[in-house]
Amino acid sequence: MKKLLFAGIALGAMAALAVPASAQVKVGVGGPITGANATFGAQLKNGAEQWAADVNAKGGILGEKVELIVGDDASKPEQGVSVANKFVSDGVKVVLGHFNSGVSIPASEQYEEAGVLQLTPASTNPTFTERKMWNTFRVCGRDDQQGTVAGNYIAKNFKDKKVAIVHDKTPYGKGLADETQKAMNAAGIKEVAYEGINPGEKDYSALVSKLKAAGVDLLYYGGLHTEAGLLVRQMRDQGMQTVLFSGDGITDKEYWTIAGPGAAGTLMTFGPDPRNNPAAKDAVAAFKAKGIDPEGYVLYTYAAGQIFQQAAEAIKSTDPKKVADYIHSGAKFSTVLGDLTFDKKGDRTSLDYVLYVWKDGGYTQM
Repeated sequence: MKKLLFAGIALGAMAALAVPASAQVKVGVGGPITGANATFGAQLKNGAEQWAADVNAKGGILGEKVELIVGDDASKPEQGVSVANKFVSDGVKVVLGHFNSGVSIPASEQYEEAGVLQLTPASTNPTFTERKMWNTFRVCGRDDQQGTVAGNYIAKNFKDKKVAIVHDKTPYGKGLADETQKAMNAAGIKEVAYEGINPGEKDYSALVSKLKAAGVDLLYYGGLHTEAGLLVRQMRDQGMQTVLFSGDGITDKEYWTIAGPGAAGTLMTFGPDPRNNPAAKDAVAAFKAKGIDPEGYVLYTYAAGQIFQQAAEAIKSTDPKKVADYIHSGAKFSTVLGDLTFDKKGDRTSLDYVLYVWKDGGYTQM
């Protein structure tokens, strides 16, 4: 009897040891964690981490905890593809990212082939959702929407001024500049200069001198905050009071740090500030308790996670294709950005751009 008892205890102990750890839903966060745009990578990472913490505190998704896997694409397309392949090999089901359109577009092809869902918080180039792919969604708006808002504002408020357009030659920067140019031209405003720059350079004095000679009153810039800040600083160094107007690529306080006080009066398009949305109250409080300002795309990333979670729970499955079908169905999602629905392409059904002005180190809605 004792032998049988001990045998039973031993078998019980072995069975206990053999119980697998609780299952996990692997979620990738892809963005520029290092490099010139690391501030935006931090925005995506902070948003995803807070979302995962909040979800896991309530039991996870369908009883499975969220495991975040962060991939650094450094804003480089080829590195983004490597990150995508790593996510696939790690068993990631959904990616919250990437930041740059020039990275999201090639990475999405790897995800589609591997059956991975992609929800970008920030990639605005229309091409991302125009390729009839099942797996691509964006929580932000598109450059043809953003450019229309910017171009119409320029036409209305700078119709008797000299306007120049500069872009950084990337899918995002050139795409946004071209959409703004299109809307501006359609409204009867013709730019006095259209130029491209190489991101990563430090000296744009030759371009600035050219703009000065042309008497430019407003410079529309398609690109990111680093080069925008340098352009402003170097225009001020040459005594120019030209107003800089840009898009969501400068939504980080580092823009002011680079540009200096001359950034005051900078105009910018971005979605309505989610930090002021009542739906984001609890999330904003959680970020601030950690000393994080949820500016820019922090809450957009949080919302991307909410969409995946709510879709999975609605269909009782984390299967990426089934989740994608549900998002495409026109279902409504309650997020920190407010209620969102998506069309068959994977775009938001609501227009989401308003005007901001920079002053005192930050931006406020006009």
